Amino acid sequence: MAAEPVALIHVTDIRRLTPHMVRIGFAGEGLDDFRTWPDQQLKLMFPRPGQAAPRLPDVPADGDQMRWYQAFLALPEDERPWMRSYTVRSYDPVRQRITVDFVLHGSAPADDPASGPATRWAATARTGDTLARYGPSALYARPLPLGTADWLLLAGDETALPAIGSLVEALPPGTRALACVEVADAAEEQHLTTKADLTVHWVHRDGAPPGSGDALPAAVRALAFPAGTPFAWLAGEAGTVRTLRRHLVEERGIDKRQIDFTGYWRARLSQDDAPTEADLAEARERAADAARARRD
Repeated sequence: MAAEPVALIHVTDIRRLTPHMVRIGFAGEGLDDFRTWPDQQLKLMFPRPGQAAPRLPDVPADGDQMRWYQAFLALPEDERPWMRSYTVRSYDPVRQRITVDFVLHGSAPADDPASGPATRWAATARTGDTLARYGPSALYARPLPLGTADWLLLAGDETALPAIGSLVEALPPGTRALACVEVADAAEEQHLTTKADLTVHWVHRDGAPPGSGDALPAAVRALAFPAGTPFAWLAGEAGTVRTLRRHLVEERGIDKRQIDFTGYWRARLSQDDAPTEADLAEARERAADAARARRD
């Protein structure tokens, strides 16, 4: 059976990878024949307080996803599940399960009022707990970000680590890649498995809050790039990603078409807050880049 666009999923196993990263396995409908690709995004829906499972509208008989989403938005706000974007870290076709890595923000994520609903849920998740997923959609499947590049640059914070992990695992032998990853401290570093020629530079915030400084852009500026044409993949805090992209274009001379960039989150704002003008400008530029790529 093909993967359902909307389905309930249930926690099967939980493993703490680092002090602030937990890997959670899920089983559920549509996971028996689940198409996968690197950097695979999906939406997770988290229940509101008092709900054992997220409240969802029925899927229309004709499968119209737009009508389903309109019905989802029409649910009362205090009953409508929180929806957040995550990366499918891996898929096990034998056990028919997916895993998702969750960053646990804050010093006591389950009790910290500044923590978001996804962090609070993941910090207290138990086997059998229920979420819902929307997607992933094969419309967003993309080949490995190499094209005609001679080497690959991956840069992001801990929220980008699941995608970076899935990307480097899929790289063919002999591929040259540099990864520059910002995390809280040495305890948050992870081993990345790959057949590629990968060099990882870990950047530690050492007490500074995420998205608060120039640590990651400074580390990328300090990198000695290999010879040849790179392809850059950037993700993490939106302002940091924009700074990285400007550096690569304006100071390193990299063609905009050779950069894939995504702001996963925004410092001092949640996904429920309205987009800023910078967010809208980024969305317009991403759309323009996509249009140029189609023409080329």
